[in-house]
Amino acid sequence: MPPTDASTDAGTAPFSTVDSKTGPGADSEDTLDLRLPDEFLALFAGEAEAAGGVAERDEEMGTARGMAKAVFATQAGDDLLDRVGDWGPTATSAGVFHLVPVRIDRDLPLISRWMNDPAVAPFWELSGPETATENHLRAQLGGDGRSVPCLGVLDGTPMSYWEIYRADLDPLARHYPARLHDTGIHLLIGGVANRGRGLGAILLRAVSDLVLDRRLSCARVIAEPDLRNTPSVSAFLSAGFRFSAEVDLPDKRAALMVRDRALRDLL
Repeated sequence: MPPTDASTDAGTAPFSTVDSKTGPGADSEDTLDLRLPDEFLALFAGEAEAAGGVAERDEEMGTARGMAKAVFATQAGDDLLDRVGDWGPTATSAGVFHLVPVRIDRDLPLISRWMNDPAVAPFWELSGPETATENHLRAQLGGDGRSVPCLGVLDGTPMSYWEIYRADLDPLARHYPARLHDTGIHLLIGGVANRGRGLGAILLRAVSDLVLDRRLSCARVIAEPDLRNTPSVSAFLSAGFRFSAEVDLPDKRAALMVRDRALRDLL
């Protein structure tokens, strides 16, 4: 999980959010490669339809029904994240915020510069030439929609990078008791002027609210910041997430942070 603060130029030019060509995707190296026989997919899809969508509300990801339903939805062309690009702007105490799906020809230089900031590089591990960031973005944009990379635009200015992803379809699901439709968040705040003043917490709450408002099938928003990244963990706590557990991931020891739909008005 990236830090909630990072450094690069804060004075980016105003940004147009109108873009009809961007498509979401996923990094094939960072997502579960689910393959089930066609007859299983048809069987489970039929069961879900007959049960009035029971599979959609399955609590335990990892069951054959839950996985089959998720794969069937992908093959049928459904959007696994309910069209992030259509979520629209939201008002926050810091200004009007908008998640805009990344377009490489427009956004690569800015995101790459953020990734090369010394405060960011140890957590994202995408420093170096632009091709490192480009490959990371293309893998998502060319995938099946399990992860959508976005710019965070505040009052018309791009100032952060986000990844909204299906945590239940990510390798992360192997390390915690995942539930169907768990949705994950990664965040990088790119400007020095935007750090250290509580902006991360404001935006994390706003984006997790967007997830819960736009993805009615999602009961929990998940994050896994590096346990060493105290500012990031603190920002999630301030944004209404609760600390659930410490988890050992392949590249880090993480703090599993959870924002529950049932508790969103209490935390």
